[in-house]
Amino acid sequence: MHLAQFNVAHLRAPLDSPTLAGFVAALEPINALSDEAPGFVWRMKGGEEPTDTIQHEYGDLLLVNFSIWESRDALWNFVYRSAHLDVLRRRREWFHRVAEPYTVMWWVSEGYRPSLDEAMARLGLLQAQGPGPEAFTFKDFYDSSEAACRPAAAEVRK
Repeated sequence: MHLAQFNVAHLRAPLDSPTLAGFVAALEPINALSDEAPGFVWRMKGGEEPTDTIQHEYGDLLLVNFSIWESRDALWNFVYRSAHLDVLRRRREWFHRVAEPYTVMWWVSEGYRPSLDEAMARLGLLQAQGPGPEAFTFKDFYDSSEAACRPAAAEVRK
């Protein structure tokens, strides 16, 4: 099993604005860092350019990030023990604070690549029902053995 992670951020301004210049400048090096991180498996890309963001139908000011990792530890080490942490610490400069969960994790079979709609459904499940084996966070984590007996990812309802 691999760990899927999905997060959303509500931008304070359009990506091409001066407000987001520091964030946009960090995209290429942080994406390169993630791609080379131990335990990294896959990330959804928005295009061929390192600064291309994922296009979607959820609004121009919603930024999405979607990746798969070999384990919780691999994801944790990238998020909190790499240069990514410096960017994370600056998130209030670029993104609005939200009261609802904005990041979700779940287990997927090796080789499976969930769709963006599935990721949004998982986030919606976490927001509606709280953490469980089908949608959880670092704080309320479920290991893969707890998730293995649950419905397949494709069965998650929007």
